[in-house]
Order: sequence, then C-alpha cells, then structure tokens
Amino acid sequence: MTAHGASREALAAARERLDALTDSTAADPGALADELAAVTALLDREVGLRRVLTDPAQPAEAKAQLAQRLLAGQVGGSALDLVSGTVRSRWSRSRDLVDVLEELANIADLTAAQRNGTLDEVEDELFRFARIVVSSAGLRSALTDSAAPASSKSELLHRLLGGRAKPVTERLVTRLVTAPRGRSLESGLESLSRLAAERRDRMVAVVTSAVPLSDPQKQRLGAALAKLYGRPMHLNLDVDPEVVGGIRVQVGDEVINGSIADRLEDATRRMAG
Repeated sequence: MTAHGASREALAAARERLDALTDSTAADPGALADELAAVTALLDREVGLRRVLTDPAQPAEAKAQLAQRLLAGQVGGSALDLVSGTVRSRWSRSRDLVDVLEELANIADLTAAQRNGTLDEVEDELFRFARIVVSSAGLRSALTDSAAPASSKSELLHRLLGGRAKPVTERLVTRLVTAPRGRSLESGLESLSRLAAERRDRMVAVVTSAVPLSDPQKQRLGAALAKLYGRPMHLNLDVDPEVVGGIRVQVGDEVINGSIADRLEDATRRMAG
C-alpha cells in the first residue's frame, strides 16, 4: 500500500510487530494470515466501526480494548495482540487501517512460504499468473466480473491453481480476486509480487548475547551480517547470561558462535591435537 504521514508510521510499526510474532517458531503464520484476513473483511464492511477504531479523538487504549472485546474468541491471541497494537496507532485515513491489516495478512502468508522453503516458487507463480491474466481477456473478465459470486471465482481459481501452484499462492490470489477492494487485478498481483520479493530479500539473525547490546553494537553487527550474507538483516535479540562474555548468532541453520567459552574450547582442542 501507499501510506502517507501517520499511516506510514503505523504501517512500519505494524510490520515490526508482525515480524516479531512470526520470527518466533511458536507462531503459525498461515493461521495468523487467515485471521487477519477475516478482520480485514470485517472492518471493510463495517465502516462505522473502522472510523471509531481510527478516531484520533479517542484514547489509544480505549480503541485497543474495544478491538479486544469485539474479537476475543473470534481470533487467536497472536492476531488479537497484533490488531490491538495496530489500532493504537494514529491514522491519516480510516481506510488505511484496513489496507494495513490486509497487507499484514499477505505478509504472514508469505512468511509461511518462507518458513517451509517455497517462497521463491510462490514469487515465481505470482509473476507467471499475472502474465497469464494479461494475455487472457476471457480469464480476466471472469475473475473481475462484479456480478459473479465470490464462490464461483474461488472455484475457478482452484481449478486453475489447485495442485499446480503452492497453497500460499492460491490463497493469496483467491483473497485478491474475491475481495479486490477497488483495485485492479493487475495492480493487486503486482503488489503481491512486490511483497514476495521484499520477504525473499529479508534475512533474520537470532542474536543471543550475555548482556544487552548497545545501539551502536547492534548497528555494527547488522552491517557486518548484511555484508557477509549480501542481504539486509533483521536482528532478533535475546539475552542469555550463559553466553559468557560473548555472542551467538544463528542465521537459518548456520550458527556463528563467538562466545569466550567456545573460543577456549577450540584453542584447547588445537593444543591437544
């Protein structure tokens, strides 16, 4: 989405909260995507509720509590925390809240693909489907016909993509087609491709240190890891006093261990050998 002013800051904060949730292996990004999509649909329908939740005259905590009362029991704890945090933000337009929640749902699904190792394929499938739509006027007409029920469009997409594309690709395209929210199909597919490319270029480093790192230390470490891996690096920080005087960095399956204890063990092994 294209956000301005307060909504741009709210989007950035919401993305950080989502990353913090999905970087944890305890969170199920696919389930989170479905729940965020359901909240998006609710707020897209209920204009009055959306305006209340984005009213700058209302206290942020009151808006968060209202969202919690409405959604408790309807979505899981992760989605509830994420939506509550998001409505606490200030918004340039009430519609921006819905746009952001929709984007978060899409990012969560792409994170699910990233976690199971299919993100590159999903990105490629989104690109190829966009090219098919451009080249087939009949297909585009069927998928964008405002008189056609959403169920028939879902069935058509399942016949086209089911078993031929990754489940994440089918879910993303189906949500876009059945709830276009005023966008063209082409622009929606382009937006999904952009999000997939951003997610593919994002790497996460789990950093465990004996004491909290200072801001300059975090910046230096992030820059060093980005240079080492050739991609922007997001740092997930944790503190464990057992990492004696050092630091442990895990990127995917690779562990870079710089603790004093490990360096002493390595020196001992070399001397013994």
